[in-house]
Order: sequence, then structure tokens, then C-alpha cells
Amino acid sequence: MALVSVKNAVKTFPVKKGLFSLSKKRVHAVNDVSFEINSGETLAIVGESGCGKSTTGRLINRLLIPDSGEIWFDNQNISALERKQLLPLRKQIQMIFQDPFSSLNPRMRAESIIAEPLQIQGNMRAKEKKKAVHDIMEIVGLSTDYGSRYPHEFSGGQRQRIGIARALVSGPRLVIADEPISSLDVSIRAQILNLMQRLQRDFSLTYLFISHDLSIVEVISDRVAVMYLGSIVEIAPKESLYKNPKHPYTKALLQAIPIPDPKLRREREILQGEIPSNVDLPLGCVFQTRCTKVTADCKVGKIESVDLGGGHTVACLHIN
Repeated sequence: MALVSVKNAVKTFPVKKGLFSLSKKRVHAVNDVSFEINSGETLAIVGESGCGKSTTGRLINRLLIPDSGEIWFDNQNISALERKQLLPLRKQIQMIFQDPFSSLNPRMRAESIIAEPLQIQGNMRAKEKKKAVHDIMEIVGLSTDYGSRYPHEFSGGQRQRIGIARALVSGPRLVIADEPISSLDVSIRAQILNLMQRLQRDFSLTYLFISHDLSIVEVISDRVAVMYLGSIVEIAPKESLYKNPKHPYTKALLQAIPIPDPKLRREREILQGEIPSNVDLPLGCVFQTRCTKVTADCKVGKIESVDLGGGHTVACLHIN
């Protein structure tokens, strides 16, 4: 059952060239995107920097409002809710940010940071709130003795645990994790991934996991959506995507995953051409300027996604 449904979502931002500029051009961050996130699963969105991954996540938790299209959460259209109507939604959808230091208020103690969502909801007594904070700190692997410390007194991994605790203390159903381990030391990443997987099992969480690292995504995801220039070009169950990718961009991404064993290394296709401007997107396929299989048909009209069965869809005219 789908907990989240994104239907033809579009988000653009104005191009600012100066104080007195009359430019009406806009950056197409998310361009007619549609997908679903099933309850209890982890859907990963992957792609290069600037492809629209983070913007998509912020549309779902209503930090941004779509220009057009709809965002549905638990059978409710949340894309048009007013500010006061969003308060119950904030409890249900929480976010883990990329940088655990800049996302924490340096002037607040850890205990206060974690309690902030409960403070905003305003429906708990002080003793209940403190107990909830201490409980979630222990669950994520933080000693309650650390509650009086400030963010700068923690390591990067501990700060991310604080961020995870803050996201979970209100009992959400959906957690949007935006590059949650990319800024952490390599030795800590596995710990945080294992923690997130355990929390998902224990609390029946649904994850939207945003990343550029396909080796990490392979570990944690159930399904993977590949994004390029604001469009989803392929979406499939993890096993299907990694074993049998169909879109040329997906193949290039998978071939770029480092293999530590020299004997297993393979030749890979290096992408040529220039990435189009996301202000003036090309007609037709967004990948046409870098694709080796491009034809005249790829440059005319919208490229619709083809259903290959088993939940595997791809937006390409040359599927082999």
C-alpha cells in the first residue's frame, strides 16, 4: 500500500542575475515527477548533484510547495495544505539532514535539540517529554548523560545520532534521509546504516533515502529511482535495477561504482557530451546530449516511461 504518492510534481526556481534584472527564466529543479513509496519500504533516489533529489524530498515534507502536481500522504493531498494544517503532518514526516553539524543548533544542548519536535507539538508534559527524549537517546546509542552537552562536544557520528533521535522522537511514519552518511567518516557509515535499518524494523518506518552513492543504496534500499536533470529516468526493485539496468544513464552510474579487486574490474563507458542547462531543458529525452544511442526520435516530444513488469519502468526509446 502506498504511503506517499507523487503525481506529476513540478518545481522551478527563478534565476536571479542582479537586483534590477528583469529575467523571467527559471531553473527546472523537478520536472513532472511521479512515483510512490510503499508503507514500510525504503525507496532510494539516486543521481548526480543538482538532479533534483533533495528538492523532491523537500516537496514531500512540504518544506517546498510544488508549482504544479500533487503530493499525497496517507490518502491526503498535502500539496495544498495551509500552514496551520501542516502541524499534524510534521509529526508524521521527519527528516535526517546531510550535515549533522550545521543541522543542529550550536546554542542548544542535545536534550533540547531532540525534544524540539515535541515542544512544537505542545501536547506532552515536561516529565513525559524528558522520558521520551531519554528513551530515544538510548535507542540510538547515546548515553542520557550526554543530554547536557552542546553539538560541538560530539563526534560526527554522535551528532548524526542526535539528528536521528530528533527525527524519531515524535513517532513519524515517514523519514526522509537526505545524504545522511555522506559527510561521515567511512568507519562510522556502516554503524549509522545498521542503526537506520534496525530502527526501521523496530518502528515500522518508511524511508526515502536520498544519495549519490549507489554502493550504499544497494545495501539499504528496496527500490531505486534514478534521477537526471529533474526527471526520473528509471525506477525498479533493487535486484532488478542492479542486475539488469535499462536506461543508459543508469548503466553508466552502475559502471562507475569502484571495485576494490583489480581482477574484477571491468571496462566502462565514459559519458561524453555536456550536461544541458536546467534553465533551458532540451526537447525530448533529457539525457540526449550524453547518450550514445540517441536518434532523431529522442529529440521530439516527451519520453514516456515504459512498464517492463515487476515494478520496473524506464523512460527510454531504445531498451535492449
